[in-house]
Amino acid sequence: MGVYAESCLTELLVALSLAVVALYVWFSRCYQYWHQKGVPYLEPQFPFGNIYKSFVGQQSMPMDVTDAYRQFKGKRFGGMYFFNRPALVVVDPDLIRTILVKDFWSFQDRGIKVDESDPLTRHLFLLGGNKWRRLRVKLTPTFTSGKMKMMFQTMLDCGRELAAVLEEPASRGQVVEMREVGARYATDIIASVAFGIDVNCQRNPEAAFRQWGRKIFETSPLRTVQSVLNAINPSSVKLIRLLRGESDVSKYFRKMVSDTVAYREENNVSRNDFMHLLIQLKNKGCIDSDKPGGQREKDEEDAWKLSIDDVAAQAFVFFLAGFETSSTTMSFALHELAHHPDIQARLQEEIDAVLKQHDGQMTYDAINSMQYLDKVVAETLRKYPPVVILNRENNVEYKIPDSDVVLDKGTPIMIPVYGLQHDPDYFPEPERFDPERFSEEQKAQRHPYVYLPFGEGPRICIGMRFGLLQTKVALIYLLSRFTFEPSEKSVRHLTFEPRSFVLMPKGGIQLRIGNRKQL
Repeated sequence: MGVYAESCLTELLVALSLAVVALYVWFSRCYQYWHQKGVPYLEPQFPFGNIYKSFVGQQSMPMDVTDAYRQFKGKRFGGMYFFNRPALVVVDPDLIRTILVKDFWSFQDRGIKVDESDPLTRHLFLLGGNKWRRLRVKLTPTFTSGKMKMMFQTMLDCGRELAAVLEEPASRGQVVEMREVGARYATDIIASVAFGIDVNCQRNPEAAFRQWGRKIFETSPLRTVQSVLNAINPSSVKLIRLLRGESDVSKYFRKMVSDTVAYREENNVSRNDFMHLLIQLKNKGCIDSDKPGGQREKDEEDAWKLSIDDVAAQAFVFFLAGFETSSTTMSFALHELAHHPDIQARLQEEIDAVLKQHDGQMTYDAINSMQYLDKVVAETLRKYPPVVILNRENNVEYKIPDSDVVLDKGTPIMIPVYGLQHDPDYFPEPERFDPERFSEEQKAQRHPYVYLPFGEGPRICIGMRFGLLQTKVALIYLLSRFTFEPSEKSVRHLTFEPRSFVLMPKGGIQLRIGNRKQL
């Protein structure tokens, strides 16, 4: 028996050794890709390529791209490897503009492979090609100024509740973890606007919707394996879904949307929210115009209507995008304002003055007239962009302008937003928080494609204005009532969660809150 077991173990070790050798040979051939193309590249390390730090949890994978950007400075582009898969890192702002705008139709897809049989992946962020274009046309009218004003009251209600929740800790001068506070505020807005439900998780942090929202951003060993397989072979997404089945998160959000739509249609309920606009796209194929009469002319695209799963997918991505943009930007801004009391005081002066001009009312026009608030939010997004890199993939063979390099179809393209926005050549002393970087004079002196917190070109974030408005409403409500200071738990220079694909502060943001001493 012992001899048999020893023999089996030997055979297993031989088989594993052969598999490792075969894998090494395969990866070694893959690692010749950029050398053969004549592209400068980072020397890969088997089997990680150039993402060892993120694989072992030292930093997030997008930060590996930031490191590559810094090593390629002085060049227009360079190559790196995600395990065995080659990717191009774009350094030159003019080439970035070419990819995002001028030659957009060669790079219209993000290159993030998804299993389209999963209903919640059929949303605007992930779709490519004609499916993306058709859906973009449908959804663009949902984010006009008129539609923003329609949803504005919901933001005000949630902002008022945000301030009310913080009144007690402010009166006691307590330390508050603002990342979680911002997350609950954003969740309340999106639950109401995108899903048509009132959850008030600002008062009830353990509300079911908030708990399910947390699950979306949770990391796990399975998700790590999924990321590895997707990096090595994007086609593996179908295998992954086959093995794990539909997730509980997917089931929850699909059922919520289905129940909400059914209730509204059966009871003829109409609300001024994003869900109402999605229901219009489901039933009519178009959205009523902001113009008097509320109708718009139809075109050939209007023949296509959203399915109930399409509606669920758009509501879901609304949550993903709006949640991170507003909650993290709000908390990052408060972190910087707490450490720069002069900037905080100047912003509070502007808020007080503008609100006084509008009889103390926070109107849509009042917010849009706060120029210093614009600068503070813009500088926050520069220093802490929610999305650290932009992904693209060429859908045709492409010759890089002014070079002899021809990219094979399907090459991943990485645009390092964080690297660009922390480059001292474009933003001197990049770790210094300075809203005046976004004065008209300084913006005019800077290349427009080195500041890309929402992307650029036809695939620029469609909900950008909504996310900015959501953030500004929160900051106005808070800064008109409270002051924020560093606490003994505060960290001056933040570090970020290594397993997160978005910029998330490690350990949260702990600030001391107090009532303003207004004259």
